[in-house]
Amino acid sequence: MRIATLARTFDVTTETARRDLDELAESGALQRTYGGGASRSLIDEPGIGPRGLVHAQERTRIAAAAAALVESGEALMVDAGSTTSLFAAALAARNLHLTVVTNCLPVAIALGAADRCRVVLCPGNFVAREAGVFGTEAVTFLQRFQANKAFIGAGGLSTGGMTDADSAGCAIKRTMLERADRAFLLADSSKFDVVQFERIGPLSGLDDLVTEVAPPRKLATAIKNAGVTLRIAPR
Repeated sequence: MRIATLARTFDVTTETARRDLDELAESGALQRTYGGGASRSLIDEPGIGPRGLVHAQERTRIAAAAAALVESGEALMVDAGSTTSLFAAALAARNLHLTVVTNCLPVAIALGAADRCRVVLCPGNFVAREAGVFGTEAVTFLQRFQANKAFIGAGGLSTGGMTDADSAGCAIKRTMLERADRAFLLADSSKFDVVQFERIGPLSGLDDLVTEVAPPRKLATAIKNAGVTLRIAPR
């Protein structure tokens, strides 16, 4: 919808309509277009670089809180994403004795710099915009391992479960959740009540949700009923 149309419909100035669209786009509620705004695409989302620039403070808080949940001696699986990359950087600073299996290059680079951490990088098809490897080779490789904990991201979180725009990424996430004793989702509040193209799995497939604020009441109830532990990152 065009800014001029919104201004006429709601009897506001074009400056007000433009500012409101900018705020909605920043929160992830819509996609900003030239001269207006549009619904978020179910199948398209920005690459890992642009995603990392949005809600950076919230993601950093979530990453630090999640890193504090890891114990020395554990085996982890970490998927490709902007928040999981921040998680890896926070975890590397702790310099724990760990083994980490990942399909994400920024995760591998961050944790590879920690001298007590062994990093196992998945084989597969490299996708530059996601800075990770995907495909059947990566999924089959992951199935060889068992982890204490898996840390993943998602494009959306609703009462229907976790979703994402990328099918190849969903396959990696599902496999990591299946191969871990405890499953953690790292998701900021812009993902609440968002539904994308493909379902990763139900809420019951998670053990913990690490976020920066409490979800809306309906979603919070569904999370509680699914037996998921809600962890709010401290400020």
